[in-house]
Amino acid sequence: MVTIYIIVVYDINAKYVNKIHKYLRTHITWIQNSVFEGEVTKAQYNQIKQDLKELINTEKDSIIIYEVPEKYLKKTIIGTEKNPIEFII
Repeated sequence: MVTIYIIVVYDINAKYVNKIHKYLRTHITWIQNSVFEGEVTKAQYNQIKQDLKELINTEKDSIIIYEVPEKYLKKTIIGTEKNPIEFII
């Protein structure tokens, strides 16, 4: 099964924040305010994109999804890590 490592960041109206946060936590890992990351299948990725479009006002809100080849993923944290991940699959 082919998987994709994604990083999701968002800048949305406050009234949508809890919905987006709750939704994304069911699929990938919360890292810090408005930032999630995790490994998903292509089908999950497509479903996440579709669901997010339906949960926000696409005229005013912004969600950015980065697809990151896992072999190139290097993360440097400066300061306090909000939600440490013990390992990445």
